Amino acid sequence: MRYTDIAIIGGGLSGSTAAAMLGRSGISTVLIDPHEIYPADFRVEKLSGQVQVERFLKTGIGESVLRRATFAGENWIARFGRLLDKAPSRQFNILYDSLVNAVRDEIPETVERVWVKAVSVETSPERQKVLLGNDETISARLIVLANGLNVGLRHQLGIRRKIISACHSISIGFDIVPAGRTSFDFPALTYFSERPSDRIPYISLFPVGARMRANLFVYRAFDDPWLRELRRAPAATLDAALPRLKRITGDFDISGEMKIRPVDLYVNEARGQPGLVLVGDAFSTSCPVAGSGCDKVFTDVERLCNVHIPEWLASDGMDAHKIAAFYDDPVKRACDEWSAAKAFDFRSVSTATSLYWTAQRWARFIAWSAQGLLRPLGGALHIEPNFLGHSSSSSSSSSSSSISSSSSSSSLSSSA
Repeated sequence: MRYTDIAIIGGGLSGSTAAAMLGRSGISTVLIDPHEIYPADFRVEKLSGQVQVERFLKTGIGESVLRRATFAGENWIARFGRLLDKAPSRQFNILYDSLVNAVRDEIPETVERVWVKAVSVETSPERQKVLLGNDETISARLIVLANGLNVGLRHQLGIRRKIISACHSISIGFDIVPAGRTSFDFPALTYFSERPSDRIPYISLFPVGARMRANLFVYRAFDDPWLRELRRAPAATLDAALPRLKRITGDFDISGEMKIRPVDLYVNEARGQPGLVLVGDAFSTSCPVAGSGCDKVFTDVERLCNVHIPEWLASDGMDAHKIAAFYDDPVKRACDEWSAAKAFDFRSVSTATSLYWTAQRWARFIAWSAQGLLRPLGGALHIEPNFLGHSSSSSSSSSSSSISSSSSSSSLSSSA
């Protein structure tokens, strides 16, 4: 049997970041994952926005990791075939597997890595056991469950999943190439939906190395015939849905494999479990349309590893009362609530046809237009690309600010 203080199950973004942070803090840690090299996976493909990037940089590993990303310092904003603004941006584009493997390179050698599947766990108020696929057992004071969408261990422990919104959105990723020329005119582009009936909030185009990557988001059922048609004739289907997009991009072709990922919004109810804490998607999911997933990951990891784990290890036991402090953490809860609100607000502003949400869409369009006009005069309004209109923008901004300021007061040398 192998002994450690912390056993992290899952080596994705949250688990690998936690391993790097705990290792740098000198806490005995074992990282458990089936894959020594993280495989291709269609998830996060860019980090952007001042707050999100700053959170990652404060991990202490962000600067090294982001050197491997493709930086875009300007993002064009467009709708109805009109270029509204050429907005300065802080956008780092990197495929998810490359991001995770770069984070893993920053994990100190003192952290043990076990490239085997965890097949079962036993929890108690004192020590926890993890049985591995090679019949080895790891004994730990605390298990950090960071295995994303995998449900096997959670089912075994009797952790209930509460569905908030089934198939809340669908993310579609593909490469896009200019037709008849060598490159696109824009460094990066966010093009918003032209009609609510298309159920498309926006498409984002951004460079990853020499490729131009497209992330298209839709609000549809997973068995919607529109998705089958998109697979069969991607360029024609996209052109029909966003007919004036080519006024900005010019003619283009879609190349390579098209990846489609539906997202359920859910929360796992794990509060009563001793010796076990859930982070990232293992605890709750976020909507990729709102772009808050990395904010949630970095907030979870920062609070857990900089605040709660040091406190928990300073005294005996690891009962459910201790663990509950993490789920009740005000900074974490503010981030979770902000992320959930953005998910539903974005869907409403993109698809709802009431007078209120129609006004919100036009307010956004007018605001972007005004920003583009004022920018050459030095009077830009500094509206984020996920601006949703007056009410939702205000709530998002205030939550984000409180999260950022609270996190900044913590020790952030090796967390986000």
